[in-house]
Amino acid sequence: MLKKCIPFFALTVVLLSACKEKSNDNNEQEVFFPALSFIQSQVAHVDTSIYSIIKLNYIDSIRTDTEYIRREDFRLQAKDFLSLPDISSSKLRKRYKEDKQYLTDLERVLLTYLPVDPEKENIQRQEVLISPDATGDKVNSIIIDYVSNTKDSLVEKKLLWRVDRSFQVTIIKQKPGQPETITTTKVIWNEPDEQ
Repeated sequence: MLKKCIPFFALTVVLLSACKEKSNDNNEQEVFFPALSFIQSQVAHVDTSIYSIIKLNYIDSIRTDTEYIRREDFRLQAKDFLSLPDISSSKLRKRYKEDKQYLTDLERVLLTYLPVDPEKENIQRQEVLISPDATGDKVNSIIIDYVSNTKDSLVEKKLLWRVDRSFQVTIIKQKPGQPETITTTKVIWNEPDEQ
């Protein structure tokens, strides 16, 4: 009888230790704020809204163009955000670290995500600003710094999403032997006074 119980006991110990390791792994892997999913939900909201959507273009800080955007084209305008890698995914989360701060002067929580190895990542920084509230926290803005190297240039994108209001994409491009160019596109759908 004892010989029959030993394999069962050994199997139970192995299963319990495996479960314990798995739960420890889950505790070590914190859940990151899902910025990409959040922005996708914002885009879906604007897709079904009746907002007037305005696009402002700037080259080297000089406004060059203002145009109205059809609601059907809003998703295309937000492509720089929608094509970003999701650092909250289980695949990428381990390559980033999170820092949480409470900014007392602003009464906001700041979540900052930085790559563990910046040389290997395109997203160099992601910040989420949140207003804590007893009835439910409100996300104010998401800022993402994205860098890519191509054969002939270094491209840096500074992306700002102002929740329920607007987004802005600033692209800094540096080609060898040429001056740096800075283009900014701002798309506004819910702040008419800021044109």
